[in-house]
Amino acid sequence: MWTILFDIDGTLIRTQGVGMGAMGQTIRELYGDVNVPDISVHGRTDRGIIGEIFETLQMPLKGDIASFYRAYCKRLEAWIVNSEGYTLPGVEPVLEILDQDPDVALGILTGNVRRAAEIKLDRFGLREYFHFGGYGDEHADRNDVASAAWVSARNYLGKKFDPEKIWVIGDTRNDVRCARSINAKALAVETGGESSELLATSGPDMQLKNLERADAWLDTLKSPNRLKQYR
Repeated sequence: MWTILFDIDGTLIRTQGVGMGAMGQTIRELYGDVNVPDISVHGRTDRGIIGEIFETLQMPLKGDIASFYRAYCKRLEAWIVNSEGYTLPGVEPVLEILDQDPDVALGILTGNVRRAAEIKLDRFGLREYFHFGGYGDEHADRNDVASAAWVSARNYLGKKFDPEKIWVIGDTRNDVRCARSINAKALAVETGGESSELLATSGPDMQLKNLERADAWLDTLKSPNRLKQYR
């Protein structure tokens, strides 16, 4: 059966900066009134983002990183309730279609730490669709998260898992790159922070403006050979 691994931010939802806002506020609460650097976060993992922030600040992380994650997620859960975030176009219909297909299994491949991913998916009513995944708790490199998602899918599906039938859906070049690291196909959506031209340079198998235009991609799940006409 097909394993479909979805990114979260910029692919399924937009949180309007609540995640980074909560992370910055957590740092200020724990370390005082520091100037949290503005760094690029697109397609990255929370572990990598936190590591770069503290390296830039030239400050050591107090205690273990799990304690920081707990403080950050507590702040995120409180803030996201009143956020102006939203589910991206086409997401819910596509998830409904895939969820009802007995030959498809849905998972997550995200740079978010697991608890943050759950909080975001719960906020927008999407968590029920996903049963396994890879998260950004331990890995700074998204390729390592992809490997974890691959193992999670294999363990969940058992004999139904087919390593040659995996798609990764994301909105950045890093999503395409990590798809290739596990020999997966890549669907890129232009709903994140990268231009369509820049996203195309990563060479996804298919690129869409958003998931409202996913009919052609959905057709490939039934007839994989149809991919050739979209390349």
